[in-house]
Amino acid sequence: MPVKEGKARNENMNTYTNKDLEKLLGEKGHIIRYWEKEIPMIQPKKDSMGKFLYSTKDVQLLLRIKYLVHTKKYTVEGARDVLLEELSGCNQDRKADIEAFRSELLQIYYTNKQRGNDDECLV
Repeated sequence: MPVKEGKARNENMNTYTNKDLEKLLGEKGHIIRYWEKEIPMIQPKKDSMGKFLYSTKDVQLLLRIKYLVHTKKYTVEGARDVLLEELSGCNQDRKADIEAFRSELLQIYYTNKQRGNDDECLV
């Protein structure tokens, strides 16, 4: 029986579908795929049906890219350079704060989603 899109997450919610990402990021699928192509650190896996599944790390990177591109006005290439710098060990304290904040936001999102408040948590 095929798994409905948006429900292909594993039980402990460590993977996300394309539809999950579109809702979480507020971006269209083709934008997310473009970011994947331009930023090699994003490495979704394919499930047995050929659908891409994204890890929590991938989601965190995509959230950071969205922030850099939309809020800080970086190009995608500039955002990639910032990510490479952050991941290379520079700004460890800031990186830890960002990751903690992202994790908290994801937890709030999925808590609201489970309660049926799916649209209320998206801004």
